[in-house]
Amino acid sequence: MNSLYGGITVEGFRVLEIKQSVFESNDREADRLRADLKKDKVFLLNLMSSPGSGKTTTLRRTIAALKDEFRIGVMEADIDSDVDAATIEKTGAKVIQLHTGGMCHLDAGMTRQGLEGLGVNDVDFAILENIGNLVCPAEFDTGSSKNAMILSVPEGDDKPLKYPLMFSICDVLLINKIDVLPYFDFDLEACEKYVRRLNPNMKIIPISARTGEGIDEWANWLREQIRAWNGD
Repeated sequence: MNSLYGGITVEGFRVLEIKQSVFESNDREADRLRADLKKDKVFLLNLMSSPGSGKTTTLRRTIAALKDEFRIGVMEADIDSDVDAATIEKTGAKVIQLHTGGMCHLDAGMTRQGLEGLGVNDVDFAILENIGNLVCPAEFDTGSSKNAMILSVPEGDDKPLKYPLMFSICDVLLINKIDVLPYFDFDLEACEKYVRRLNPNMKIIPISARTGEGIDEWANWLREQIRAWNGD
């Protein structure tokens, strides 16, 4: 027997296939949010990575490079912490902390709530620093203008093989901590080859958030995306 949730009856009990309907509902909300952001000329970047990859340090470098050109707002998502928000606040960017209450991802509805809490009337460039893992955040469209991810050298060059969905849905990959390449068995060419199999059009930018290497190329990519989003 079909229902709103795609339920069927098997041997006297009902089986509800809710996963598809949950994703479909979220996708519709994500499209609505994207349309609203487009109308308001607010560019939303969804930044994802594993814990310890250098997201917050990369954000600090990004804000420093672009703060004189764009009004930047940051949403720091975490299960239960405000450490990153306190760090980003020191950059002068507008910031809000989002607690997910144990959930390992943000969806479009939660992102909309975060944007409402942040307030985007005075923001051109909004950044969602998503919860640190390579599984759950990849499954939910947040309504972002672009998806970015960070892979750090110590994590290994085989991560695209282990987490293909994350690498498939992102528009740009930052390979961070290239300053420590001599100390790790990380093959940049092999990593790029793995990524291209999944996502031929992904932009790949090696960076070191610690030294600043590659940040200019990253900032230039963002400038191009923000201006294209706004029709400039």
